[in-house]
Amino acid sequence: MDQPISVAQFQEKLLEIAQPLAPLDLPLLDAHGATLASNLMVDDQLLLQSGDRIGSTQIGLAASLGLDRLPCRPHPRVVIISAGDDLVEPGSVLATEEDEFESNSWFLTTFVREIGAHAFRVHTIPETQAALKLIVEDQLVRADLIVISGESNDESFDLINSVISSLGEIETVRPNLAESGKHSFGLIGPDKTPVLALPGEPIGNYLSAELFLRPMILKMLGYRSIYRNSKKMKLNIDAKGSAGEANYLRAKLGENKELVILPEQSSIATISTADCLIYISEKVEKIEKGESAEVIFLIEESA
Repeated sequence: MDQPISVAQFQEKLLEIAQPLAPLDLPLLDAHGATLASNLMVDDQLLLQSGDRIGSTQIGLAASLGLDRLPCRPHPRVVIISAGDDLVEPGSVLATEEDEFESNSWFLTTFVREIGAHAFRVHTIPETQAALKLIVEDQLVRADLIVISGESNDESFDLINSVISSLGEIETVRPNLAESGKHSFGLIGPDKTPVLALPGEPIGNYLSAELFLRPMILKMLGYRSIYRNSKKMKLNIDAKGSAGEANYLRAKLGENKELVILPEQSSIATISTADCLIYISEKVEKIEKGESAEVIFLIEESA
């Protein structure tokens, strides 16, 4: 049975099942883009800190010290699956009014890669429990994390939930989050692989990826900081949310760093245009013009 839960509480639950991957000693070029698994000390001086992302300058520093390998957290292998009998691959024809183009797996695959994980998109769209179970069991051998979503109206959520529940210990919750829906999560298979089922509606899917999936992957990578940069900013317009739910309004920073709340928040176009999110707590219905709101930056240099 799905239970109401705050965004912060759900984040905590997911981070409990997303543990940093075991470190590997990688050759320098293979270490590029990975996360350092332990401090690099020279004569009691800390040169590189555990949790640092290894870039070109870190590779150069290691080489100058005569090191040909670095201890790293490997890139998590994340398998992305979409399921539902109304989903149609882009490039195909919609046969009925109920059909919809499958977009979530394309977004999630590239989103996960941008974070620093290896993403594998399953090209087959299963429509039955048997087909989905076969795919999930097949992917368990190479996955550090499995992410599944369904149709925009979430008709396929029960299909997804029944399959993963048959493979392990699964909990279903409904975050107290506007534009969202039910989520399922837990550990499945012989190796207790983390799995996360997201809402199928694209905006809800996007918000869940930002708020829940991204911190999970960054923790698996061994990052010290796993949340987006944010700060308080004054609003030049009223920001309204839905009462009793946490709201994350898509917004954009103007040329003078003023906040512009994007119109038509129900449009999927807002997730492509936005470079920040305005957070409105479930405890308030709106933030008045001139008051401060927490702004989460989606592009790091914007902060």
